[in-house]
Amino acid sequence: MTTTDRIEKTVTLKAPRDRVWNAIVDSKQFGTWFGVDFPQAFAPGAKMTGRITPTKVDAAVAKKQEPYTGRPFDITIDKIEPMRLFSFRWHPFAIDEGYDYSKEPTTLVEFVLDEVPGGTRLVITESGFDRIPLERRAKAFEANDGGWTAQAELIAKYLAR
Repeated sequence: MTTTDRIEKTVTLKAPRDRVWNAIVDSKQFGTWFGVDFPQAFAPGAKMTGRITPTKVDAAVAKKQEPYTGRPFDITIDKIEPMRLFSFRWHPFAIDEGYDYSKEPTTLVEFVLDEVPGGTRLVITESGFDRIPLERRAKAFEANDGGWTAQAELIAKYLAR
């Protein structure tokens, strides 16, 4: 893959692996830090529609999310490999309510956990941008690159509470 196809963020979290795992795979906990409300639990293969709700762990990020409050947030759960991998597919930077993203390919988002001295290393990877239509690709990549940096900080703040 080229560097235009994939975003990767790594953060070492000062929390045990099981706590980090639950913050990612429990849909309610995930929604608290990520900024989305899902009505049901995550399950492999599930097509889920949540609603954007500002994060509960950072007021400045919540303010940036506010204009999107209530908008649908569609994902399809790909894999759940306990204590190691959680992944889903989505349409990156799908914020234009008047645009039909369903005909576009999705990207794959993966959360991979490893125990390290003092906590848990979380690697967040989003891949598949080279398949996104050219007219949206650069903006989606740029927005999500910054977004994953923010999300890595949000989960750290959530776990520090």
